[in-house]
Amino acid sequence: MDKQSVPELVESFAEQTHPDVLQEFDRASLEELVAKHETPFMVLDLEEVDYQFKALQAALPNAKLFYALKALSHPELVKRLKSLGSYFDLATIGEVELVESLGIQGHQCIHTHPIKKDKEIKRAIEFGCTRFVVDNAEELKKFYPYAEKVELIIRLSFRSPQAIVDLSRKFGCTLEELPEMVNQARENGISIVGLSFHVGSQTMSPMTHVNAVRSSVAAMKVMRDVKWKFLDIGGGFPISYQEQALPIADFCAPIVEALSELPEGVEVFAEPGRFIAGPAMIEVVSVVGKAKRGARMWYYLDDGVYGGFSGQMYDHATYPVAPLKPFDPTGDFYPSVLAGPTCDSIDVVSEDMELPELEVGDILIGKQMGAYTIASATEFNYYPKPKVVVVEDIFDPETGSL
Repeated sequence: MDKQSVPELVESFAEQTHPDVLQEFDRASLEELVAKHETPFMVLDLEEVDYQFKALQAALPNAKLFYALKALSHPELVKRLKSLGSYFDLATIGEVELVESLGIQGHQCIHTHPIKKDKEIKRAIEFGCTRFVVDNAEELKKFYPYAEKVELIIRLSFRSPQAIVDLSRKFGCTLEELPEMVNQARENGISIVGLSFHVGSQTMSPMTHVNAVRSSVAAMKVMRDVKWKFLDIGGGFPISYQEQALPIADFCAPIVEALSELPEGVEVFAEPGRFIAGPAMIEVVSVVGKAKRGARMWYYLDDGVYGGFSGQMYDHATYPVAPLKPFDPTGDFYPSVLAGPTCDSIDVVSEDMELPELEVGDILIGKQMGAYTIASATEFNYYPKPKVVVVEDIFDPETGSL
């Protein structure tokens, strides 16, 4: 290995300590957007939607991808996914009406909310979506009147404490309860056609998926009298925030191997949300005030955890944030706080961040902010939600196209 000079070593260490998290962006294009749009605003890059969808499609080559609309339901994103051949994961009447308005057909969707009102079932069937998820005996009863119109998938519970959000805590039946549910459905003329699970959101290891697949496969092979059509492996495919996630091909490789054990003819569904939407959107915010408080400099932004950064509260995500203007990684950095604009003291984006000194009017960029951000944003204090600006490419400095 070639030896590095002392200055190179210093620069290398500084870049690791204070990395330029905007290095893959075209700064000139970002500056152009800032000149056109008042902050705060989100930037949705449709080219990144393409990239993420195709990457997951390649990593799970035999799975149908049903995009989870709850992560980010912007119409332009949905239309782009439709053009890519995506299917869609619905959970509410509002989501049914959104995809219907965009020309998506009911047979391209699955209704995955395990608990539904009768009017939600009726509206989905009216739309043409006839595949539903259930996870308990009481929910099965709601489908008795629609037995000839629907196919049901039973959601199993596989706890995943290591996931950022353990979604099997709230939904799913146990493997022990499965035979009784299948018998109940059969006695009332309802077709059970598949199993599903969701091991949790932002799952950093694929082994929980692998174990859930193997347990589901074993259950299907034991219950040979059921005509199994589908296994829905849910979502949970991770992206990198502050912690580096596995490349998606590496994450999915052991899952694909486990899926090879499925009985012949069983189709695989997956429900990506975060993986598609998260990297496809950034947020652009301004420093509107600053104050030295004790040993730290407080910078007040024009958006915070009640707005686009709401995922820090509801989704347990910590987004990479950096100034738009280039900075010298070997320069001076100071303990800093990034605070949101509302009157609530909980509205803090970062409590302890090393930053170069910023000025009022400086621009900061939050990365990986597509999933569970604008979707859960509020208008607390009558601050409006950040608007969304849609572009075709802001990640490739070679083109600079917007």
